[in-house]
Amino acid sequence: MRIEIEGDLNPYYIQTIAMAFFPGEKFRDEDNRLVSHVVLTDSEDGSHSSVTLSDRDGGSVSANDFEPWRKDGADRTRKLSSGRAFFKAATALTGYRPPWGIMTGVRPSKLATEFLTAGLDERESADEIIGSYLAYPEKARLAVEVARAEKDLIRPDDFGKCSVYIAIPFCPTRCDYCSFVSYTSRRLLSLIPEYLKRLRDDISFTTGIIRDLGLTVSTVYIGGGTPTVLDPQSLDALLGSLGDLAENAEEFTLEAGRPDTITPEKMKIAVSHGVRRVSVNPQTLNDEVLASIGRKHTVKQFFEAYEIARSAGIGTVNVDLIAGLPGDDPDSFARTCERITDLRPENLTVHTFTVKKSAKLKEEGAFDREGKDAEKSVSLSAGYARDAGYRPYYMYRQKNTVGNLENVGYSFPGSECMYNVYMMEEIHSVFACGASAVTKLVSLGDAAGYRDIKRIFESKYPYEYLRESENGQLYEKREKLAADIFSFYREHGMA
Repeated sequence: MRIEIEGDLNPYYIQTIAMAFFPGEKFRDEDNRLVSHVVLTDSEDGSHSSVTLSDRDGGSVSANDFEPWRKDGADRTRKLSSGRAFFKAATALTGYRPPWGIMTGVRPSKLATEFLTAGLDERESADEIIGSYLAYPEKARLAVEVARAEKDLIRPDDFGKCSVYIAIPFCPTRCDYCSFVSYTSRRLLSLIPEYLKRLRDDISFTTGIIRDLGLTVSTVYIGGGTPTVLDPQSLDALLGSLGDLAENAEEFTLEAGRPDTITPEKMKIAVSHGVRRVSVNPQTLNDEVLASIGRKHTVKQFFEAYEIARSAGIGTVNVDLIAGLPGDDPDSFARTCERITDLRPENLTVHTFTVKKSAKLKEEGAFDREGKDAEKSVSLSAGYARDAGYRPYYMYRQKNTVGNLENVGYSFPGSECMYNVYMMEEIHSVFACGASAVTKLVSLGDAAGYRDIKRIFESKYPYEYLRESENGQLYEKREKLAADIFSFYREHGMA
């Protein structure tokens, strides 16, 4: 796809909107699937955008948009006007209308929060998203509802605390849709004992930094991969190494994930170390679909694992589902939603099938741009969740998601996973340990609410992570990490 722009506009924004209409498209001059012109002309009283899209067969569509000029928001004026013009032309050319309109961000609720903070009420905020961003009314209302829930959940003192993320990037097998950095081969799984030794040292190092900064740990989250791929002894040692971090945290989550890795012994160990939340994730309650996507467990095993977690005394259970999986039609997914809401886990997270470049299903070409089945499944899940008493409290979007749809976390009021809220809204720093983990430092914010953010990336792969210990890099790396963290906190008057 070649995008030619005349005017003061960042081409990346148009590229991002284009991806909703033409998933997987490359933005280069050769092998054009689409040629687009974005012509932007500004005047004293308004901003006019004109877009022409031409396909390789010689067809073309043009569209225009006029946005009233706003002296206090000229950049946004240009952006919205050009985005809507492109959106109108692409809709006419393809016959497809993405449900989120020209909203391109990972966090749709962020925009709704801006409107609510500016003094608009919930209906006015939704109307602004519908009118200016061309989102479907139900999506606009969802964004506002999530924004309101997050505002209700976040307390003033949360900004001065921190969270801790522990990465276990290993799984017993790899699901065909998976895009996470996780490792399943026998050779890589053999690295687990050495990996855990290094990880425990990093946890101790990180604990020292948090203590020296005088921070309170609000939440601890152990994610993956599949943390319960660890054997009972290894899990016991890992959880025991967290010490005061977990003992004093308000929320302690273990992502159990795969039902085939959950045993009574592991859940008993988790509870003994203070774990109060786990995820038990079937993705779908359709055995045929589970088999077709490489998910190595059955529906029966999910219900057994769920009961194991409950019997062990886990107070809050999350269940993950994926709408739009190949072979899982809306009727099948509706039956899954009905059975899960009857089970009444405290949290229910509905993801939309996303095709990433590293997933096996990507190689097999399993992608539907419009995602009608996924869209209907997502809508059905929202209905079942609301009817069962859940409310949406966090939400995010990903690239290459079928139907350009969203992932939504639902909860019974009072059972929300605050780690998810803090991460999505970037409320405070998250200190991360382990391969592929990302430490995110967040400032307190200025008078306008702006918060500076600095990300520090760990080595992506376990063998790279371990190699640092072997070649003498670890001491220097930790010294630099500590210096960067303390420098950030001093710079922002937080230490």
